[in-house]
Amino acid sequence: MRVVACPDKFRGTASAAEVAAAIADGVRRQLGTHVEVVCLPVADGGEGTLDSLGGPNRTSLVIGPLRERTEAGWRLERDVAIVEMARASGLLLAGGAEGNDPLAATTAGTGELIAEAVASGARRVIVGVGGSATTDGGLGALDAMSPLARLAGVSVVVACDVRTRFCDAARIFGPQKGASAPQIELLTRRLERLVDLYSERYGIDVSEMPGAGAAGGLAGGLAAGLRAELAPGFDVVATEVGLPDAIEGADLVITGEGRLDASSFDGKVVGGVLEIAAEAGVPVGVVVGARDPEADVAGRRPPAGDVPATSLVVLSERYGAERSMGDTLAAVRDAAAGLAANLL
Repeated sequence: MRVVACPDKFRGTASAAEVAAAIADGVRRQLGTHVEVVCLPVADGGEGTLDSLGGPNRTSLVIGPLRERTEAGWRLERDVAIVEMARASGLLLAGGAEGNDPLAATTAGTGELIAEAVASGARRVIVGVGGSATTDGGLGALDAMSPLARLAGVSVVVACDVRTRFCDAARIFGPQKGASAPQIELLTRRLERLVDLYSERYGIDVSEMPGAGAAGGLAGGLAAGLRAELAPGFDVVATEVGLPDAIEGADLVITGEGRLDASSFDGKVVGGVLEIAAEAGVPVGVVVGARDPEADVAGRRPPAGDVPATSLVVLSERYGAERSMGDTLAAVRDAAAGLAANLL
């Protein structure tokens, strides 16, 4: 019997790897230690992407989002590098929305990481772009990598966690980065000017490119300056860790995330896992910390043949808010044990 544990992080309480281990513990407690549990923590291209792909094995001193020097972890394995922009240009590094300067925040440090990865031998660079402090359209990163000719021949894949258009980035994400209404107008005009600049400089129109607005336009900037491929983040991570192959032939899949809402089924981990499992005809258990009242997994995954319907456990509803937040991993373990008992 084989069970695949492939959750996202529970933001603020547990990493994806910790949640996967708790799921595995719960399954083994319920079914016995002889059960094979494959732990594949995953992500959608945002924070946690680097950890899902093996974690950092290199550290570099780079320019932080507000131009302070900061140490940023990244990964190089053979000729593939993994860079998570939140480690160099993230909102948490800027002190959150309250400490951030939305107009000054720069992606320069992310550009420095990409350049260093290439200088260290990377021929393929995967860039996770969630959790940014920035809305500079990626100009800071491109300037930090100049001259871009030194990156010629390098394949860059941007793992996008949203499909936002370039010039919409400030309006949609500016408020959570601390931008006021007047600042959002200024940032939007900045992005509009960059559309023209990138078109003139690189011959690429990023204005209607799906996902170009990810990380305040960093995705669009990399698409223009480096000819980077913008790809759905979950698909990138799932392919890199071999998730489809792991799910094929499994007896049960258990996934989860901190909060289930409508976006969970639009390029995020839970929706992506449901789709892969449906194609493979494998039952799925979903564990979430909390959920939007309107969100459910019912009807999101058509059963294949006589495969049991997907089951959902909401920790805050089953165990209460205090335990779900204060003892998350124990609650996940117990929920996974229950899912294993019900679905196998």
